[in-house]
Amino acid sequence: MKKVSKLLALAFTGAALFLTSSVKAQTTPANAWRLGIGIEGGIPTGNLKDFSKFDLGGTARLQYGLSKDVALTLTSGYYNFFARGSSATIDGITYTAKPNDLGVVPVKLGIKAFLDGGLYVGAEAGAGFETDYAKNTKLILSPGLGYATKNLDIGVRYENFSGSGDSYGLVGLRIAYGFSL
Repeated sequence: MKKVSKLLALAFTGAALFLTSSVKAQTTPANAWRLGIGIEGGIPTGNLKDFSKFDLGGTARLQYGLSKDVALTLTSGYYNFFARGSSATIDGITYTAKPNDLGVVPVKLGIKAFLDGGLYVGAEAGAGFETDYAKNTKLILSPGLGYATKNLDIGVRYENFSGSGDSYGLVGLRIAYGFSL
């Protein structure tokens, strides 16, 4: 948990530096395309919290402005859920094992509605393709809240993965650099 706290503190520090240098609020010009490249970190919830303490990944988000205040999004990338190790002591000897990490490739369509001063609410839905173990496909539903400037997008969200007999989730933070296409 200390590593996750340090990672989140570093992410917030980096975001604060970007915000102080570029404070123009984000709106989405109609018929305009943007691309954002981001780093993501999160804390697993549900069935996955016993398997992993945190996830880390990267995503690319393509955004199309429907109007000044509403945009459609397409997001994909890779999430890695780092597996916890386990240990047992038998006859005074400690044995440790670490299972493979769980990888997920998300593909999500979404909408962002800008409120005031760069603040937005968003929602995404799509599929998550597990790259390890049973290689299941999960339904992803993800509401979120964020703040965007001309080049920076910081968002928090809850992401739920369900299907194939189990479900899990994550509370995540995304920090991205964005630019017009």
